[in-house]
Amino acid sequence: MKTMTLAILPSAARAAVLTTALTTVLAGAAAAESWDMPVAYPADNYQTKNDVAFAEDVKTCSGGALEITVHPGGSLFKGDEIKRAVQMGEAQIGERLLSAHANENPLFAYDSIPFLASSFEASDKLRDAAAPVLGKLLESQGMTLLYSVPWPAQGLYFGKEVNSVADMAGVKFRAYNATTAKVAELTGMVPTQIEAAELKQALATGVVASMISSGATGVDEKVWEDLSHFYDVKAWLPRNTVFVNTEAFAALPAEVQDCVKSSAQTAQTRGTAEAASLAQGFVDTLGKNGMKIAEPSDTLKADLTAIGEKMTADWLAATGDDGKAIIDAYKAN
Repeated sequence: MKTMTLAILPSAARAAVLTTALTTVLAGAAAAESWDMPVAYPADNYQTKNDVAFAEDVKTCSGGALEITVHPGGSLFKGDEIKRAVQMGEAQIGERLLSAHANENPLFAYDSIPFLASSFEASDKLRDAAAPVLGKLLESQGMTLLYSVPWPAQGLYFGKEVNSVADMAGVKFRAYNATTAKVAELTGMVPTQIEAAELKQALATGVVASMISSGATGVDEKVWEDLSHFYDVKAWLPRNTVFVNTEAFAALPAEVQDCVKSSAQTAQTRGTAEAASLAQGFVDTLGKNGMKIAEPSDTLKADLTAIGEKMTADWLAATGDDGKAIIDAYKAN
């Protein structure tokens, strides 16, 4: 018996055995790394569920050497604080709608150029085209790009019937990045920056009375309680991007880094497939709960197309050679 064998050893030998065992246990504990991952969206949102699955994959393939705790709904850091928290090392990894930081650098809005990439396939091509430029930009800020997952195509929500841009004049509009604020400006609406966690209250209290977002957000926030019309304009597919603090990542053993990278690729594929499978269901749910679902009128389509062309030109002017490189690579595929 092992216990009996240990008991009959001389006291000095027993101490050596116990010390060795304790050292092994402590070394294993010290090798385990724990990371915090703040995200802005609710725990039951498909983006957050995908992040949780990513964390589970990392724990499994690293043999428990790295454990990532996902903090949903802005509970650890609010949406607009997440990027800086990862950049400063206050959180090791995070997920953020990077287009919300377009005022810092317009390249972050590559995924929000109106009517450039309006399908999941096109969004994936644009993601790949932008990856070298986006990765370099994040690296310059002390972060490493891991993966991104699209939202379903953006539609317009209103509390009334809208058949042209003229019908939007003066409406209070929820903006979540510089692109959406510009849409409001060009349509005569009044933009207010509202993060996802504060959206429901903003709608309920009349702070905003319209927005451009996916069906997923509409379902998450039960917008049929406050708005009545959804126009499926498929303006663009914004992406949630997951990035890691570069120093924290570099401190991991090489095999754990490989594990994180492979899990990230799996998460990107899984999340994209889930978004595509859920997209129509979200719109159907809006309709089942009383919202009027409509295609945009010909007049509204023409108005929005003109706005898209202007915003694309403006974005290219603001981003210079890097923006051109993204668009050229996207169109070449």
